[in-house]
Amino acid sequence: MNLFKTDYKNYIGGKWEDSASGKTFEVTNPAHCKQVLATCQDSNKDDIDRAVAVANEAFKTWRKVPAPKRGEIMFKAAEILLRDKEDIAKIMTQEMGKPLSETRGDVQEAIDMGYYAAGEGRRLGGQTVPSELNDKFCMSMRMPLGVIGAITPWNFPIAIPSWKAFPALVAGNTMVIKPAEDTPLSVCRLAMVFEEAGVPPGVFNVVTGYGESAGQPLVENELVKLVSFTGSTITGWKIATRCADQMKPYTLEMGGKNAIVVMEDADVDLAVDGVVWGAFGTSGQRCTACSRVFVHENVKDDFINKLVGRAEALFIGDGLDDKVDMGPVINEKALHKIDGMVAEAKAKNTILCGGKINQQPSSKIPEKYGTFTETYGWFYTPTVITDVSEHDMIAQEEVFGPVVALISFNDTDEVIDMVNNSKYGLSAAVYTANVNFAFKAFNEIDTGITYINSSTIGAEIQLPFGGTKGTGNGHRDAGHNMIDNCTEWKSVFVDYSGVLQKAQIED
Repeated sequence: MNLFKTDYKNYIGGKWEDSASGKTFEVTNPAHCKQVLATCQDSNKDDIDRAVAVANEAFKTWRKVPAPKRGEIMFKAAEILLRDKEDIAKIMTQEMGKPLSETRGDVQEAIDMGYYAAGEGRRLGGQTVPSELNDKFCMSMRMPLGVIGAITPWNFPIAIPSWKAFPALVAGNTMVIKPAEDTPLSVCRLAMVFEEAGVPPGVFNVVTGYGESAGQPLVENELVKLVSFTGSTITGWKIATRCADQMKPYTLEMGGKNAIVVMEDADVDLAVDGVVWGAFGTSGQRCTACSRVFVHENVKDDFINKLVGRAEALFIGDGLDDKVDMGPVINEKALHKIDGMVAEAKAKNTILCGGKINQQPSSKIPEKYGTFTETYGWFYTPTVITDVSEHDMIAQEEVFGPVVALISFNDTDEVIDMVNNSKYGLSAAVYTANVNFAFKAFNEIDTGITYINSSTIGAEIQLPFGGTKGTGNGHRDAGHNMIDNCTEWKSVFVDYSGVLQKAQIED
């Protein structure tokens, strides 16, 4: 069963085009790293500039389409995503590795965002306020920005692009998106969805390629009015610096070093469930992944025994196999970065389980998806590390892999400060039966997202998503304020008095 085209082109102005560079790159399956799934365009500045020019021209007419009509198109796109959910999930599992249960959730998030954004087509409201003068009307309204440049990551290949595209398009903007080079196929499929739904040519454009050759020209193009980025901290810093030089607005969602607190009165079994899901779901490759656990001394032994048992029992392999709990990491570079950080931790901390590369797991590609003998992939064993201090490297640096550090505590008055001892502030969770401590925790923990008796992952699209400190620059994806990222406010005054009136001026 071949789920893929053999050759993907750039989607510019409603047409599929070869790159001006004449070059392509291969997309491979991280669970079978010698399996080539497809080829994509290795684009350059010429491709970006062409796509932006086309999007800028399309903006002139798209912005004039009534917002409710734009919302109806977004609704149709959500319906198409729902229809094609299983096929898109299978494509995503093969290009980025996470199990089908998770990629189905990724597509569902895009579906939810489509429905939610569709409603915004009838809610793009401002305010009416009283004037200080007679016979004068005052109101505010939202205005689209123009061309939005989006750069999206590989770990949520369709959910995160949908967070950026649906709000931007329903608000009247156009978009040029450069997906991660590891996972361009899902975004190309999103372009097909928008095309079928009736999004006009030039409104949504996809240019594939690498950061330096395609991403940087997108950031630097003067017709791009906003850059929306989700990805690594170092790349976000570069984008912020370049946009600041141009006085261009930008939104950033970057790293996390997310913590779960297991209090003395916690349901230990429930907490273990949350840590297993938070630390090892998506092979730990989520910005919201749980990578630190603060566990009370009085429940530490019970918690560790159960966590290690669960981690060692996880079934690792090709995500197309329904038995698989955890797939590969994204590529060889990521695999060796994870292994290097664990090796450094071994010198100071105790590895309770995992801590090694396992490139030939027991699961092979299911026969119903075709024959493929190569089982060599980028797999890392679920790793639990203990005897960790809150100041240790493994408790401070983002691993972005299936690795969790355990830190014990006794003083409940200090554990919130321990959680806050991080340069990131995306997500945190507390397991407790004490409602008073729960309220104290979500008031005092310095993160953009806080859970009580749930894991650090599982945000819903109807609430803002983002973090504090080094996680971002204050903007939020999703939620009712998702439109704030892609619109400008305009204040409008109508004076129907027939005379010149001067606000704040006494005659």
